[in-house]
This record gives sequence, C-alpha cells and structure tokens, in this order.
Amino acid sequence: MKRIVIAGGGIAGLATAWNVRRRDPSAEIVVLERASRAGGNIRTEVVEGYACEWGPDGFLDNAPATLRLVRELGLEGRLQPSNDAARRRFVYLQGRLHEVPTSFGAFLRSRLLSTRGKLRLLCEPFGRKPPGGDESIFDFAARRIGAEAASVLVDSMVSGVFAGDARSLSLRACFPRMWELERDYGSLVRAMIATRRQRTRDDAAGAPAGRLTSFTGGMSDLVDALTRQLGDVVRLSTPVLSLRSAASGGWHVGTPRGGLDADAVVLAGPASEAAAVLAPVDVPLATDLEAIPAAPLAVVCLGFDERAVGPLDGFGFLVPRSEKIRVLGALWETSIYPNRAPGGKALMRVMIGGAVDPLAAFLSDDVLVCIARENLQRTMGLVAVPEFVKVIKHRRGIPQYGGGHVARLERIAARLAQHPGLFLAGNSYRGVSINSCIAEADTLADTILREPAVTLRRAG
Repeated sequence: MKRIVIAGGGIAGLATAWNVRRRDPSAEIVVLERASRAGGNIRTEVVEGYACEWGPDGFLDNAPATLRLVRELGLEGRLQPSNDAARRRFVYLQGRLHEVPTSFGAFLRSRLLSTRGKLRLLCEPFGRKPPGGDESIFDFAARRIGAEAASVLVDSMVSGVFAGDARSLSLRACFPRMWELERDYGSLVRAMIATRRQRTRDDAAGAPAGRLTSFTGGMSDLVDALTRQLGDVVRLSTPVLSLRSAASGGWHVGTPRGGLDADAVVLAGPASEAAAVLAPVDVPLATDLEAIPAAPLAVVCLGFDERAVGPLDGFGFLVPRSEKIRVLGALWETSIYPNRAPGGKALMRVMIGGAVDPLAAFLSDDVLVCIARENLQRTMGLVAVPEFVKVIKHRRGIPQYGGGHVARLERIAARLAQHPGLFLAGNSYRGVSINSCIAEADTLADTILREPAVTLRRAG
C-alpha cells in the first residue's frame, strides 16, 4: 500500500488526492491543511444575500481535466454558465469606458487605439523577430503589436489575470502558448489563421468553446464537494511543521498532532510555504522557491440598489497603468451570473493592489472602500452609497512568474530529482488558474503512483 501525504488543501492538493484515490483506491492518503477550512482562496461567502467570491469567480469550461472532475463529483447539475452579457468587456481609458472589440469591424470603430495604433497593430505579421533571453510580456506585445496596444490592451489584461506588471512578467512562463505560437508560426496573425482552421474542424467534431462557468452556489461548490467526498482524508487546522527523509526510506512529516511516515510527499501550498519546510532538507531548492514572489491583492465587494447603479451589461472593466487609477478593475458580478445578490440589488467586486501597488492590501478596510468608491465614481460615474460592503485581503496574493521563472523551474526540477518521493504542486509554478491546477494534479497523480513504495524499494 502506498502512503502519500499532501501538504495543502487548496484546489491543487484536493484534486491531487482525488486523482490518486481514483487511480489506486488502496493508497493511504492524508491531506494536511493549516487553515480551518479547505479550498485556499477558492471561497464563496454569502453575506446578507450577496455571494462574495474571495478568489476566482469561475473557470473556462473547455478544460477536459476540470470537466472530468466535475462529472466525477456529480456537480454537472450545479454548473452555472455565465450570462451572455459577460462576453462584453471594457477598458477605462481617457475618461470613459470603451468596449473591447471582438470583431474586425468593431476594432476599426473602436476608440481604444488611435489610428496610428490600429495601423501598427495591423502590421503584426511584419514585427521584429524575438530577441534572445526571457522576454517580458510587455516587450513581446510592443514588438508584435506596438507600444500603444501593449500599454492599453495587454497591460490591463495582465492586471486582470495576474494582478501583475506586464513589464516584469515573463511571456514564456505566463503565456507559454503565445510563446509557442510565435516560435512555430513567426506571427500571431498567421498562428490565428492556422488555429482558427483547426478550431473549425474541432467545432465540427463537437469540441466545446470556452465559456466562463461557475456553480449555482459559487466556486465553493467545487472544493466543498471534493472535501466532502474525500472525507477524513482531509485534516484541517493541521500545518506541516517539519519534513525530513526517513532512515528506512521515504519521508517523515511532522505535525502538531504527531508524525506521519510517507512514501511520497506533495507540497501543494504556496512556494513560500514549501520553501520554509524544505530549508532544512535542501537549501538551494528552498532558495529558488522563496524567490517566487506573489502580488498582494484586496477585493472590495460592494452591493447597491440596482436602480442607483443603472444597467450593468458586461463582465466589468480593467484599467491600464497609464491611467494612474488605483483600482485594477471591477467585476460586475450580478451581470455575470444570476442570483449573486438579493432581488433588485447589484454586486460588484473591485480589485486593488497587485504587483504595482503591493501595500494596498495592508490598508484599512475603510481606506480601501474609500478608494473603491472614488475610483468607481471616476470610471463609471457611480455616486451611489453602497448598501453592503465586504473587504477581503490576500496578503500573499497571486504568484508572479517574473523574468527567469522558466530557468528557475528547471533548477527546481533538477533538485527534486535528487529527492525521490518529493513533489510540488499548486499555482506557484506553471499556471495560476483553476484549470491549470486541476490539469497538473491529474498528471501528477500518475507520476506519484509510478514510483514504488518504500517497502518495494527496500526489497529491491
């Protein structure tokens, strides 16, 4: 029987435990979560009828591993696709909200870019070849579609995904597919044409298109179902205090409730937590893990009378850095999903902080609400007083894949190879999305189970 300890009860740790058990029901699995609840930043808190998401409010429904997990958990009946209005997205620029164009005609009519900026973007097939080294997202975009489009479109998009600075984040680490498309086709336009042809074939074969999707009870439905079905496998309020290799092989994990021996240990929490545990085991490995930063973020949930807000018809808006506005953007939750607020009410989530404003997450609740209200008045003309307020602070926040991240992952992999039975998982490494974590967990389960148990190693 294989003994596996997973440190971290976020989506990565829970999905890894689920996939291991599904493949090998005889495996002895323990998930150790330091907090009093599982799920990490995936949490839906319903207060006064308002459903406030602490972290992501959905996932794209074209990810096979995620959809398979949903089916296995029996959650298909609770899936909640986003409203069609959520396809409309906006960028605040020069005093007004501009809808992000989704067609060539809309692009030509849009005032998001100047005529010169549009012409430069259309010249993308003739952009300069990539330089050597690890190129930032901003430098890549400026080289391919021009500095104006990079500043307005790409900068705001990166803020929305990573709460990060496009000038510091690595293209290859954050958007590996984009890096591959340029490598393979030499141009994003040529890549788009080729992939569109493939998509047409996929559509004819019934492949799904990606749509933002949640659950009727919010994203907590997913982690609650995993926690419930894993049962006593999950041990809450149980941090990992120490980790060392056992004299007889395998690993010994120290917790406040006693020690555990394991054939395999998966550190599925943030890189900084893994670094603290691994410092006595492997200093170079811990040093590389500690070097992966995270962007603190504050989420301000505001509820309004629907009549005072006016119609919200879209996903929300993002703000480029050039606008010198402190909020990163706002999500119009009651426009995205039904039943996220009491009848006749509207709910927004305003994002403040991130890599370019890391101290914001340490401000008082009152100051954060004041910033949110002032910026909503500036961007949306919203002067109404909120009837509901909930402030959520993520002082660790979203991992940032900066320059050198790919090389760092290669060093981490080389060090891990020297420690059989030791694995890393989670959003600190190869993808910050729910889909990325679940897909990685699916693959990781196979890798864990391929390694022989300690007793088999001794017998050999």
